[in-house]
Amino acid sequence: MTSNIDRRSFPRLQAPLYSRPARMKIGEKKQVLDVSLGGARIYSDEPQDVGSRLDLELFLPDGSSLECTARIVWAVKLPKDAVARFEVGLSFIDVPDETLERLKTVLVADET
Repeated sequence: MTSNIDRRSFPRLQAPLYSRPARMKIGEKKQVLDVSLGGARIYSDEPQDVGSRLDLELFLPDGSSLECTARIVWAVKLPKDAVARFEVGLSFIDVPDETLERLKTVLVADET
């Protein structure tokens, strides 16, 4: 699966958002490429197995962060000169309502 497919059914990001695995309290934050209330598309330097779970910490533009769990739905190896080794599609799972409400603050309705 390629990342060119647009299956948008939720509003999209209106401000820069960064992520890292939640268990890594230090380390490089990667910019989230695309995010909605349903999931996200991120870069990763580590290979990710489709179907596995990933705990993420998302950093909001106001400096706060929130943690969520996602299921990996696809992963694509990127060319050698890319900014990361992989592009990964995530579907959020078991996200508390409070977390969704906070995520809504950085989303904007799709204009299509």
